[in-house]
Amino acid sequence: MCLAVPGRVLEIEERDGAKMAVVDFGGVVKDVCLEYLPDLRVGEYAIVHVGFALQRLDEESARRTLELFAELGLLQEEFGDPWEAAAGAAASAEVQR
Repeated sequence: MCLAVPGRVLEIEERDGAKMAVVDFGGVVKDVCLEYLPDLRVGEYAIVHVGFALQRLDEESARRTLELFAELGLLQEEFGDPWEAAAGAAASAEVQR
């Protein structure tokens, strides 16, 4: 599954001609492209999908959404270690045989 997740902008910089940000998604930090929201500022929240900030979001809505995603385990599913997930899937498939 691929979610649109709210995140808080920590840093902004220009990289290879693109406006980029370091964004915190409830403890998981990722690089995000700001080309669709070039006026986004440090400290603001945005909805991010497949590495692109798509829409501004107020802080309260962002926090509520992140809490709900964490409760449902969706943040781990979205940002978890892909190698760990693949190993778990392989182990599960072996058990089913």
